[in-house]
Amino acid sequence: MDMAKNEAPATIAIDASSAPLRTKLSNYPEPFFSRMARRAKRPLGDLFGLKNFGVNFTRLASGGESALMHRHSRQDEFIYILEGEPTLVTDTADVKLRPGMCAGFPCGGLAHHLVNRSDRDVVYLEIGDRTPGDEGQYPNDDIQAVLDSDGKWRFTHKDGRPY
Repeated sequence: MDMAKNEAPATIAIDASSAPLRTKLSNYPEPFFSRMARRAKRPLGDLFGLKNFGVNFTRLASGGESALMHRHSRQDEFIYILEGEPTLVTDTADVKLRPGMCAGFPCGGLAHHLVNRSDRDVVYLEIGDRTPGDEGQYPNDDIQAVLDSDGKWRFTHKDGRPY
């Protein structure tokens, strides 16, 4: 690993459950923002200075959902279940997951999200790349997203009107 001489080293190791919570509950505008109230993300990749992919340690309370059902145009995603039994909802099937199970979502593939239909918390790792120019497509909701060059998501209605 090459580091500039004056650059401080990134975090080396932590207990993932003690990482700081994401400061903003969600990037979605209302009426979608409040749907993420039962989700708590701890961004791990940023703590280590990762630039090419992100990692989140995520907890879903009962009734929570990981995101709106979505697919990415350029970015791949991967999840690994640590605790609980979420339901993986895609545009073709619902699959109950358990600890030790994982799933991957190549860009342009199935629309997907996790829903916690159980009475216990679900904990999982969420890993995704940071390919610029990505777009988020949401088949069940009137929203679309574009990742700007500054790394921020911009949301509009499907007809292009801003939120």
